[in-house]
Amino acid sequence: MQVILIQDVNNLGGANELVTVKNGYGRNYLIPQKFAVEASPSNMKQLQEKIKHQAKKEAKLLAELNSVIAVLGNGPLKIGAKTGTSGKIFGSVTSVQVARAIKEQKGYEIDRRRITLPDDIKELGMYKASIDFGNGTETEVEFEVIGE
Repeated sequence: MQVILIQDVNNLGGANELVTVKNGYGRNYLIPQKFAVEASPSNMKQLQEKIKHQAKKEAKLLAELNSVIAVLGNGPLKIGAKTGTSGKIFGSVTSVQVARAIKEQKGYEIDRRRITLPDDIKELGMYKASIDFGNGTETEVEFEVIGE
């Protein structure tokens, strides 16, 4: 029996996937639990439309992501920090401050958990942070720590 999975099922497949299962497993478990629907011609047509719609959505998201990456690559961010007389800053620069600087200077809100900083930043100077957008897309953004 062929069924179309509606949601991910462990050890079987992911959502919107066509799989072959035993008749009893499909009729007595997958379909009543709303994990799958029978692979009828109308359901197959709906699956094709879903896949086509999802591909368009992913292409649009990728284009938007590329524009964000291009904007982030234009010039370094400036992050102000209070410093002592020796040029060392009080505390350290965190991903929260980088996320706030991106929002204020570039106009994009990025979750602080997606930003990875090199070691502890405790001195003035130029640094690079890595931003992981998920689905394999990653970029680096330069920022400069300046004294206030």
